[in-house]
Amino acid sequence: MKYILVTGAVISGVGKGIIASSIGAILKTGGLRVTSIKIDPYINIDAGTFSPYEHGEVFVLDDGSEVDLDLGNYERFLDVTLHRDNNITTGKIYQDVISRERRGDYLGKTVQVVPHITDAIQEWVERVAKVPADGASSEPDVCIIELGGTIGDIEGMPFIEAFRQFQFRVSSENFCCVLVSLILQPKATGEQKTKPTQNSVRELRGLGLSPDLIICRSGSELIQEVRDKISNFCHVTSKQVICVPDVSSVFRVPLILEEQNVVGFLGSRLRFPIPSPRPRKLLTKWKDLADRSDRLLREVTICLVGKYTRLEDAYASVIQALNHAAMACNLKLDLKCIEATDLEVEMQHQDPVRYHEAWQLLCSSNGVLIPGGFGVRGTEGKILAAEWARKTRKPFLGICLGMQCAVVEFARNVLGWHDANSTEANPLTNNKVVIEMPEHHPGQLGGTMRLGRRRTNFRTDVPSLLKKLYGDVDFVEERHRHRYEVNPKVVDKLEENGLMFVGRDVENERMEIFELKDHCYYVAVQYHPEYLTRPMKPSPPYLGLILAASGKLASYVAHGCHPSPCSNYSDSDYSEDEQISEELAELSLKASSSSASLDSNLSPRK
Repeated sequence: MKYILVTGAVISGVGKGIIASSIGAILKTGGLRVTSIKIDPYINIDAGTFSPYEHGEVFVLDDGSEVDLDLGNYERFLDVTLHRDNNITTGKIYQDVISRERRGDYLGKTVQVVPHITDAIQEWVERVAKVPADGASSEPDVCIIELGGTIGDIEGMPFIEAFRQFQFRVSSENFCCVLVSLILQPKATGEQKTKPTQNSVRELRGLGLSPDLIICRSGSELIQEVRDKISNFCHVTSKQVICVPDVSSVFRVPLILEEQNVVGFLGSRLRFPIPSPRPRKLLTKWKDLADRSDRLLREVTICLVGKYTRLEDAYASVIQALNHAAMACNLKLDLKCIEATDLEVEMQHQDPVRYHEAWQLLCSSNGVLIPGGFGVRGTEGKILAAEWARKTRKPFLGICLGMQCAVVEFARNVLGWHDANSTEANPLTNNKVVIEMPEHHPGQLGGTMRLGRRRTNFRTDVPSLLKKLYGDVDFVEERHRHRYEVNPKVVDKLEENGLMFVGRDVENERMEIFELKDHCYYVAVQYHPEYLTRPMKPSPPYLGLILAASGKLASYVAHGCHPSPCSNYSDSDYSEDEQISEELAELSLKASSSSASLDSNLSPRK
């Protein structure tokens, strides 16, 4: 087993997660099997109770664990399925050590950070690294470990010490350290500054770890003099200084690392066999994604009505799902984010300009998305957005809370239940169309929701557009994260008026999917389909939204929901060169037929 530790310097949020994912992606091109671990030094047991403004979105895994959003990057880039133990926190480590102490496992010894906490960290990493993440039965070849935060953070010190010991525990040819640092470039001088990186490397080496690669994040390409300076002062060769400047798409990052021979260096440093020449299929797909992302011209405008729009990371997976779906349709995503409270009537009196600007954005969009969230704030704005999409026949997708808001809106304005509401917003309402689930335990928030991958069965007695988008399957398995659900007692009344619940849980009690009759695309789901989106396999509900917003949905469904040869809707082995060759051959054949018969017409290929 080979271990690659990725740490950060100068600032948090420098891009360690994307770098770690990209290293894994290019290692996979060499036939290596890769898994990942994310370490978060905070004392929380998991990310479940975080505000989205603290650490961005909470990502949910198959087993129901609530983890850092970087694990979503790992799953999307590496196409793997991670589990609870792939996310390590200080809280988990201390909980484990204290549990052992209570059982008497330490035989009366004084329990200390060294060796007990550091040993627990090392044992955890070794154990999890051996668990396959790609569905195979044999253990992975490489484990990429991302240590959150920056070098020098006091909460990260036990982990740094643990890995200082770990490099000797597994031997040096099995352990590699990668430092991701920021190269500052003040506007006043335009000069690329390396001093913060030098100081971080000096501190890391003082703690017992020496970086084998220094990956420099910057606004532009590093000049050679800067590379040489980092090499001289940071005890590495210039080939070990890797530049990753700001790029138009994250899909370019694996290509940038490949161009600078990162795989070759890691293969030599960690002594694992890399076939020569390496298979180019996976890298070709990354290049195709990056090139297609850059050359897209036609836009589709989606309006996201949310509660945490001040921080883009709060909807990281949602935005990725929209981008994946848009690229599959050969469209460029133009995402407009609206704070839900700006749509509410109160805002018209508090700040009329802000109110009218929000409604102008909504009305100028091609489609509306209402994502998940918690709490009462902004729900009335989301309800108004759902009403507008229903009445104007705009494509609409509701996720989790978005589904619940759409049901409340329908009950109020179609059924005439003017006080209809969720018990989260108004526990005393007479028309409780959204209720708290029995499993929820008030007073304890962590880990008490309906979480993880669960099955949703499609009904066979009613037609379903979403079922067709999923490939006409009988059921789907998607990840959930919610405390409230549609009240089963009101379902019959809603369906009588056209709101059809076409997907339900295995007990046929919980409403999972609804579709509105006689609407081009008014769909909502209780689960979070964005958690399973992949760059080359977009999530069907999001794909449906983009198709409907661009006017392509009817044609797509009419052709059996199969992609055309020119559109990469799925991650197939059909390469771009093969597509071009076949298209040219077909055009040549048509041209020959045209010259042989004056009456034949050569239709241009779309």
